[in-house]
Amino acid sequence: MDTDRLIHTLAADNDWRSSSVRVWLTVGLIVAGTISSMMFMMTLHVRPDVGTAVHNPLFDLKFAVTLGLAIPALAIGLRLARPGATIGGRFWLLALPVGLLVGGIVAEAMVPQRLSWSARLVGNNARVCMTAIPAMSLPLLAASLLALRHGAPTRPALAGAVAGLISAGFAATLYASHCTDDSPLFVATWYTLATTLVALVGAFAGTRMLRF
Repeated sequence: MDTDRLIHTLAADNDWRSSSVRVWLTVGLIVAGTISSMMFMMTLHVRPDVGTAVHNPLFDLKFAVTLGLAIPALAIGLRLARPGATIGGRFWLLALPVGLLVGGIVAEAMVPQRLSWSARLVGNNARVCMTAIPAMSLPLLAASLLALRHGAPTRPALAGAVAGLISAGFAATLYASHCTDDSPLFVATWYTLATTLVALVGAFAGTRMLRF
């Protein structure tokens, strides 16, 4: 086989793998998302004042932050599934939820609050947050890792960690509809800790499941 034909063969194989990963990830997240949603409905619920809460910018900000994490992580994960892929500046996309949180914290600080900053940071649901987000992430994480196995990630730990960010982002979106703590301080603390835990689990699992 001459060099040009080898290059075309490798490129075609890479295109097939990329397409396969996209399909598996889409189907997997739909199925796993259904399972996570059932877990949410069986153990938690949408907060009863959601009709009023949607008019609160801080409530809406939670969804912008969680989806602002999950969607860029999804794009990065698909990229990492390709062998030797360079992600370049794509990791800067993960700065989006950080920027939104910083903006939210600054905006909240400019408005007089009836609760102290420490009370807003601790909130009322820290323990539930640290339990619910990782638990609802597990089906999504399993689906993400299985989908990435259809690619050829050459950095399995990093790909696994990004799979964790995808999973935690979508799970946190579900949880945000239940959580009555809307302060960006609470989100920046407890949502971030829960997401970090899932990312670490993903990195650990990725080193074993995604080794190419």
